[in-house]
Amino acid sequence: MLDKLRLLAKDTVIYGTSTILARGLNYVLVPLYANLLTTFENGIQALIYANIALANVLFAYGMETSYLKSASEALRQEGGSSRYFSTAFLTLLLSSTLFAAAIVLFAPWIAVAIGLGPGESEFIRYAAVILWLDALLVVPFADLRLKRHAIRFATARVTGVITVVICAWGLIVGFETGLKGAFLANIAGSLVSFLFVLPVFSQFRAFFSASMLKEMLRIGLPYVPTGIAGLLIHLIDRNILIRVPQESLEALYGNGYTPSDIVGIYGRVAAFGILLQLFIQVFRFAWQPFFLQHADDPEAKTLFRHVLSLSTLFTMLVALCGTFFVPDIVRYHYGGSFYLLPPVYWMGLSILPWIFCSYIFDMISTNLTAGILITGSTRYLPLVTFAGAGTTTAVCLSLVPSMGMDGAAVAILAGTVVMCGVMAFFALKVYPNRYEWGRLLLLFLIGICCAFVPSLTGFSGLWPRIVLVACYMGGIVAVFRHEAGYAVRLIVRKVGG
Repeated sequence: MLDKLRLLAKDTVIYGTSTILARGLNYVLVPLYANLLTTFENGIQALIYANIALANVLFAYGMETSYLKSASEALRQEGGSSRYFSTAFLTLLLSSTLFAAAIVLFAPWIAVAIGLGPGESEFIRYAAVILWLDALLVVPFADLRLKRHAIRFATARVTGVITVVICAWGLIVGFETGLKGAFLANIAGSLVSFLFVLPVFSQFRAFFSASMLKEMLRIGLPYVPTGIAGLLIHLIDRNILIRVPQESLEALYGNGYTPSDIVGIYGRVAAFGILLQLFIQVFRFAWQPFFLQHADDPEAKTLFRHVLSLSTLFTMLVALCGTFFVPDIVRYHYGGSFYLLPPVYWMGLSILPWIFCSYIFDMISTNLTAGILITGSTRYLPLVTFAGAGTTTAVCLSLVPSMGMDGAAVAILAGTVVMCGVMAFFALKVYPNRYEWGRLLLLFLIGICCAFVPSLTGFSGLWPRIVLVACYMGGIVAVFRHEAGYAVRLIVRKVGG
């Protein structure tokens, strides 16, 4: 079992390094956009990119996951997956071309439908190109993950992001293209990523199988409503904030702010949830192929239980650190003349604790999907995610008019909690396992108490917060003392050997 955990850790490190590097490079653009684009323009970008994320689910319609499952079985039984690769890619090429053409044609109507004006239809057309290119990358990237070509996967992703960063700086700073430069840079980055995955197409054949497509659609289509609902939990907030009446905004934030300004402020601050979003994304890349490959192992359930505990504990620790230290990082005056986010954005920093907390439940849900996918019980996934999305939408509609950005962040937390609870109900029903719920809940409550200590006691300086984090780490070791002791003994043996 330890060897398998090491294998998961190795892949996670590779995927993690590339993802952290890619996102880190991408975050070089946050100060650029925040300082050189207006809050109104940032709002347009935040809203369109939120809807790009939603549309990506429709463009891919679960093909990534279905290809991973079908092709992994073909590799085990037949020794190759080229027929599944060709069928999946040809299908996505045709469908994404049709979808992108429709978006280009109806761009003015779509702009109005999402809360913008017809004058922003140009950006909708750029979004269509981005969606088309992203769809073409779905199967090649999934194939690299399946065959554990993590280095090539990482190279393609990081190079694409480097291209985005260079082009964005060049277009916005050098050529003063404004918001248009951000979209054009993204298109350039996707093109470069596609060039780097071209070697994967050596297995492509002029082959299409209706039966294979039917098999993949049976597995993947349930992920369409599931994926949309899952994304709505984190993205419906922007679509509701853009529709807040002007009088409500003035009552909350004073004069001078439009809904697009608030969406821009909210989006830029919420993006600092990158600390946990990164880890979950990295974990998911390595976790899905891992549990599919080891589902039949005798110790699989014990292995999965340890993975859930370790990943959740780490997420809770990072959530506490993010709550304590990210606002200081944002407000720090670098060189006496530069902020990561200008002061106009600081009124949105109060949303961060809610955002960080929501990712804890995201991590648990990600772990629990193993039981759903191993047993082929994907029929439950729409129920899981629609429960979360429905909760997020209802709470958002209830709280945003009176609480603004904070109401949207609370809604995200509520949605992830409900989704996690429903996911646990169905996952444990089809794939029972004895997870450490009691001890994890205890540490979650201790973390909540630690987060409130500075505001309740007035000891809000840097060192008191560092001490609280150290105490929380000590609490983790105390509650999971047997596991911690085993880890220490293992390290000692390795060092001694």
